[in-house]
Amino acid sequence: MSHNDTVPLYQSSQSDIDEIENMMNGGFQSGPGSVLPARPPSPIRPSIPVTSSPFVQSNLPPLAPAQKVTPVPVPPAGSGGSEGGKAMGFGSPANTLTEPVWETVKRDVGRIGSNLKLVVFPNPNREDPGKALRDWDLWGPFFFIVFLGLTLSWSASVKKSEVFAVAFALLAAGAVILTLNVLLLGGHIIFFQSLSLLGYCLFPLDVGAVICMLKDNVILKMIVVCVTLAWSSWAAYPFMSAAVNPRRKALALYPVFLMYVSVGFLIIAID
Repeated sequence: MSHNDTVPLYQSSQSDIDEIENMMNGGFQSGPGSVLPARPPSPIRPSIPVTSSPFVQSNLPPLAPAQKVTPVPVPPAGSGGSEGGKAMGFGSPANTLTEPVWETVKRDVGRIGSNLKLVVFPNPNREDPGKALRDWDLWGPFFFIVFLGLTLSWSASVKKSEVFAVAFALLAAGAVILTLNVLLLGGHIIFFQSLSLLGYCLFPLDVGAVICMLKDNVILKMIVVCVTLAWSSWAAYPFMSAAVNPRRKALALYPVFLMYVSVGFLIIAID
C-alpha cells in the first residue's frame, strides 16, 4: 500500500466530517467579534453574620438565678427529738448514730417494756393489734427465747448444753414456722412483727420456768405450767385471730397453742 493510495470511508464517517466542516465554516463567517449571550445574574442571597463565638446565639430569655436552700436543723438526741419524731410517725429520732450508748440502751429497754405491757398485760389497745405492736422490735423476743433456754439448761442436771440447744432451736424455728403458717393462710401481718409478737408471748412461760427451777415439785410445776400456758395463749389470741380470716382462725391458733404446750412439757420434764 503506497502513500498516494486513499482509504475509502464509510458513509457515516463521511457525514460526520461534513458536519464538522460546516460548523467550522459557520464560525468563521460570523466573525471574531461575536460574543455569546451572557449568563443571567444569580439572585442576591442574604448575608449570614459571622461571629467569633463557636456557639449559636439563642433568643430564649435568661434563666432565673438559683435559690439557696436553707437546711432544716435536726434536734440533738435527748432534747425532744424523739417526741417530734413520734409525732410525725417516724418512731425514734433520726440521729441515733451519734447518741451515747447509754441513751440507746435506755431507749431499747423502754421500748421492750412498753411492748411487753401492750402484748402480755391487759390494756385497751389489745383489741386493736395495729396500735399494740406499731413499734415492734426483735430485741425483746430474742432475750425471752435465750432466757428460757438458759433457765431450762440450769434446771437440767446433765447435758445442759444440749437442753439449751433443743430449747433455742424449738422456739426460734417454731416462731418462723408459725409466722409462715399465718402468711400462707392469707394473714395481714408483717413477718418480723409476727416474730416479735410470738416472742413476747413467751414471757409468761419464762416466769413459769423460773418458778419451777426454784421449787422442785411435780404438782407445783403442773399448776404453774398450766397457768402460764393459758396466759401465753390468751396473750397471742387477739393478735393472731385478727390477722387471718375468721373461717381460718382455728388453723392459725392451733399451731401456736401446740408450740406453747411443747415448751410447757419441757419445763415439767426437765429435772
